[in-house]
Amino acid sequence: MEQKQADINNNTPKGIAPLAMPLKGRGFLGSIGIKKLDWYIIKKFWSTFFFAIMILAVISCVIDYSEKVDNFVSRKAPGIAIFNYYKDFVPHITALLFPLFIFIATIFFTSKIAYKSEIIAMLATGVSFQRFMRPYFIGGGLLCLASLIANHWIIPIANKERITFEIKYCDDPNPFMGDNIHLGISKDNYIYIQNFDIATKRGNHFTAEKMSGTLLKEKLMADYIIYDSVKKVWQLHNVVIRTNNDLKESIKSVPEMDMKYPFVPTDLNKTDAIKEALTTPELINYISTEQLHGRENLNFYYVEKDRRTAQPFAGLILTIIGACIASRRIRGGSGLHLAIGIAISALYIMFLQISTTFSTKAFLNPLIAVWIPNFMFAILAFILYRRQVR
Repeated sequence: MEQKQADINNNTPKGIAPLAMPLKGRGFLGSIGIKKLDWYIIKKFWSTFFFAIMILAVISCVIDYSEKVDNFVSRKAPGIAIFNYYKDFVPHITALLFPLFIFIATIFFTSKIAYKSEIIAMLATGVSFQRFMRPYFIGGGLLCLASLIANHWIIPIANKERITFEIKYCDDPNPFMGDNIHLGISKDNYIYIQNFDIATKRGNHFTAEKMSGTLLKEKLMADYIIYDSVKKVWQLHNVVIRTNNDLKESIKSVPEMDMKYPFVPTDLNKTDAIKEALTTPELINYISTEQLHGRENLNFYYVEKDRRTAQPFAGLILTIIGACIASRRIRGGSGLHLAIGIAISALYIMFLQISTTFSTKAFLNPLIAVWIPNFMFAILAFILYRRQVR
C-alpha cells in the first residue's frame, strides 16, 4: 500500500497534490472531504470564471457608457451617481450572461490543463473520469447556489437602483402613455382611459364601470381626468353617470367632481422592466395584483420568476458539457475548444430566446419554456459524460 501511494506521488505532475491526501486547513471545503487535487481544479475553475466576469463586465460597461454618455452630459448626471449606476450594472450583466461566463471558463482552463498533459497524468494514476469530474460538480454547484440566491434576492435590488437611474438620466423625461389603457381596480370595478400623458397627469375619455357578475350596475364617463398629487384625488370633468337598478335606469350629469380611486399615474406607467427590479416574493405579489387589475398576458413575469431558478442550473449543466469536451486533446488546440464552447453557448441562448418567445407570444407554459433548453442540454451533457466514462 505504501509503495502504491509512493508511485502515485512520483507520477503526479508538478503543482498537483496527490489525490489521496485530504485538504486540511481549508475550512468548509476541507470539512466535506475535498482533496488537494479537487482544490487545485476548483481554484483554477473559479479564478478563470471571475477573470472572465471581470473582463466582460469592463467591456460591457465601456460599451454602455459610450451609448449613454450624451444623456449623462445633457442631463448633468453626477459622477457618484454614474459610479453607482455601473456598480449596479455589473451584477445585472453578470447574472444575464452567467451560463456563458461559467461555460467559457470551464472550456478555457480545462483545455489548458489538458494540453499540459495534466489530465492524462491524473487518469494514469488510477483516477477515474467520474472522480476527475467531482471538483467540477462541487465548483459548479457552489456557483449555481450563489447565482440562485443572487437571482432571487440580490440582483433585483441592484436592478431597482439601476432602473431608477436610467429613468432619471437616460429615458424620455416626458413619456406619453399611449392609447387604450385598461385597468381592474377591484374585483368588480374596472376603468378605461383612451390616452394618458404622464407629464401632465391628464387622461382623456375616462370610463369607470361597476359590475355585479355579468350585470353592469354603474357606468361613469368623463371627458378628461387630472390627478391632483396634493389631495391625492382624481378630478373628473364633464361627467355622465349611468346607473342601472334592476329594470330602472338613471342618467346624471356633473360638470366636475373629485374621486379617490385606488390607482395613481405611476400605476399606468409600469413597463416590463419593473419585473427585473422586484425580488421574487415581491414579484409574486406583483403578479397577484396585476391579475386583480385584469391584465391578460402575465407570461413575461412568470418567465422572469422561473428563469431565476432555471438559469443557475443551466450553468451547472454547461459546466459538465464544457469539462467533457475540453478534457480531450484534439487537433486545433484550445482555440477549437473555445470555438465549440461559444457555438454551444450561442445555441443555448437561441433555444432559450425561442422558447420564451413562444411563452410570451403563443402562451406556452412559462415553466416549460425556461426549462426546455436545460432539458435539451442536460441530455447532451449525459451523452458526453457517458462517452467519457466508457
